[in-house]
Amino acid sequence: MANFAKPSLPQFSVDVYQNEYLPAGGRDVDAIVTVTATGGGTSGAGGVTAGGPAGLVIMVDCSGSMDYPPTKMEGARAATAAAIDTLRDGTSFAVVAGNHVATPLYPERGRLAVAGGRTRAEAKASLARLTADGGTAIGTWLRLADSLLGDEDLAIRHAVLLTDGRNEHESPEALRTALDACAGRFTCDARGVGTDWEVKEVTGIASALLGTADIVADPAGLTADFTAMMENVMGKGVADVALRLWTPVGAELVFVKQVAPSVADLTTRRADTGPRAGEYPTGSWGDESRDYHVRVRVPANAVGQEMLAARVSLILPDPAGGDARPVSQGLIRAVWSHDVAMTTAINPQVAHYTGQAELADAIQEGLDARKSGDQDGATAKLGRAVQLAAASGNADTAKLLSKVVDVVDAAAGTVRLKAKVAEADEMTLETRSTKTVRVKR
Repeated sequence: MANFAKPSLPQFSVDVYQNEYLPAGGRDVDAIVTVTATGGGTSGAGGVTAGGPAGLVIMVDCSGSMDYPPTKMEGARAATAAAIDTLRDGTSFAVVAGNHVATPLYPERGRLAVAGGRTRAEAKASLARLTADGGTAIGTWLRLADSLLGDEDLAIRHAVLLTDGRNEHESPEALRTALDACAGRFTCDARGVGTDWEVKEVTGIASALLGTADIVADPAGLTADFTAMMENVMGKGVADVALRLWTPVGAELVFVKQVAPSVADLTTRRADTGPRAGEYPTGSWGDESRDYHVRVRVPANAVGQEMLAARVSLILPDPAGGDARPVSQGLIRAVWSHDVAMTTAINPQVAHYTGQAELADAIQEGLDARKSGDQDGATAKLGRAVQLAAASGNADTAKLLSKVVDVVDAAAGTVRLKAKVAEADEMTLETRSTKTVRVKR
């Protein structure tokens, strides 16, 4: 038997990048908070992460549309088998077949199995029973995943959801209620296969459950996508990590947004934890780095005054079951000055990510305008997106944009809408519009 090192919690660091100088009477303070985790991950045996045991539920769409074409179901079976093979020994797992109801496919008894040679073989054999029939009610799938994961004492709770169609057999309110019930209980990565699904629906699921979303337009690409996704999941070392922000009397948080590796607004997810303090969920972490844009509005002050605008702490759960604890912190400051050069300078990190957030918004607004027939609005917004992508060096997004518009002058944002656009290209741009590039420091 192989010897495994005991898993260790990642070591977290918090760095703050800002221009703290404000003119007399200035109130808004912007900062980029970079959180970096190193040295953790699931390096131990028995499916145990640094924070404790891990569990995963794979939800596979089995609605009738998965047979059109048959390669979708074939690809789903192959991808799920690859995902099962990627599970580390000792990881608790289950496979759920989803259509207008949710059915435990493996184990059939509705509990989690423990990954090993025998259970992997049984789980892969069960995939032969995945047949396309019925409708789509994703909320029921999520509730079953929550029940399966919630029945176990797990430190990492994760789910993977694959769908090929719209959620037509339950109301939007039912799906929202299910998402609200599952939020904070497990993380979920969502994938849309083909081009008959709704982008905002799939990205909304991933956003609500702090996971990733992507398109796999060709079913032949599912296995590679699932394998990469599972390797990322198996690398998570600690869950339920939160950003805690404290502000002094008179100061208020305007927003808290993740801005790298993708844009996600966390502002409305605040949970108050004490006088003038609140926590924002960030999900599970392995060895990685993420950036957050924090804007604080402080009381106006005179030149020469300075104050602590906010204190940022990273909060980790206690593996022993005690109270969550801060492991690293950074300070956001405000200093009032009469030096125009100092007060008008824009911090490079803040400028970069402000542009990346605008880029994501411009793409979404441009595509929405295009769908509604507003050619002028679509041209203006997508032209601005091309300009921002070029200026920030976001080559991947620029390449996706070039499949929707003809670029005349990227620096000026001059574009022409393409007369014909492949549906997969438009959906790929929309799905990946929030992906950002890191600022070069």
